[in-house]
Amino acid sequence: MNGSQMTTIGERKRLSHPLKIEATSTVGRGKAVILDTEPAQKHWSDRWVSLALGDSLSLYESWERPTVIVSDGAYGVLGFEGDTSDHLNLPDWYEPHVTAWSAAALPSTTLWFWNSEIGWAAVHPVLERHGWRYVGANVWDKGKGHIAGNINTNRIRQFPVVTEVCIQYVFEARINGLPLKEWLLAEWKRTGLPLREANIACGVKDAAVRKYLDQGHLWYFPPVEKFGMLVAYANQHGHPGGRPYFSFDGVTPVSESEWAKMRSKFSCPHGVTNVWQRDALRNGERIKAPNGRAVHLNQKPLDLMERIILASSEAGDVIWEPFGGLFSASFAARRLERHAFSAEIDPTYYQFGIKRFTSPNDPHQLQLW
Repeated sequence: MNGSQMTTIGERKRLSHPLKIEATSTVGRGKAVILDTEPAQKHWSDRWVSLALGDSLSLYESWERPTVIVSDGAYGVLGFEGDTSDHLNLPDWYEPHVTAWSAAALPSTTLWFWNSEIGWAAVHPVLERHGWRYVGANVWDKGKGHIAGNINTNRIRQFPVVTEVCIQYVFEARINGLPLKEWLLAEWKRTGLPLREANIACGVKDAAVRKYLDQGHLWYFPPVEKFGMLVAYANQHGHPGGRPYFSFDGVTPVSESEWAKMRSKFSCPHGVTNVWQRDALRNGERIKAPNGRAVHLNQKPLDLMERIILASSEAGDVIWEPFGGLFSASFAARRLERHAFSAEIDPTYYQFGIKRFTSPNDPHQLQLW
């Protein structure tokens, strides 16, 4: 983990947005089990994870800055205490969290936003306004086995829903207040050189003008070696009075290694697309209460959590799971040797979640009595 990742938000500028808002709803569905016991401790940690009982809004400033944020919070379905009654209140529910995420994010940070289709649609403008750039929508197809056998499609008047979405966002890096693509073009224009000469600088036929300096949807993040060539050429041939060009501090041109940190990490496994055909959790995968009912209605599969974490981070990176639930993302991060920070506000979920990390047996088969 590099030095920039080791800094905490508390060492940066304090957030201007209030850290507490009143829940838009406090009515939750009946839970399978509510534990009468209080947690023995409100914080549990080991070498890889730091898990807390409490509101993540009060904890963000103490967490190391994230490479990945896995959000699996309110869906607007009254799924837990504090969830909203529909999607209309989700923007207000998420806004203080999104504000905090943006304050903590690195240029290399990826956000994976789990929700229903309508829930994501409602929150997307908030994410975009706070600097999160949409990359793509991934659909978890749970299969026909997720449909109740006696469902009446004429009554529900729609095709049966067997999906959730997991949306990939990256934090839009800015230099001197400008998005990367605008900054690149502005710096090249400062040199006084014609645009077409950027192709010569990069040793390409037309990719520099058509991709690296483009301002539309065709814009492409310049590869490290091409960026280095662009910087070297600009500072050698550009107008002497404007040097240095492509500098963060106005003193030294940006190095190739610094430029590499200005984009999120991503590695796609061979054959994987944005449709994830994976049965819903059942049987041994489900964490259940003694009555056989699922402890948490929205428990996520560990293999899907591992997929998104592997795709967007490296060993030793920092993973945030703001809405811990049963801490599935943190559990996956620990197995992949990432550092995870998470919080869960519900004492029952927290206790079941912690047991996954402390049980000597199969972490799915838990007994708290």
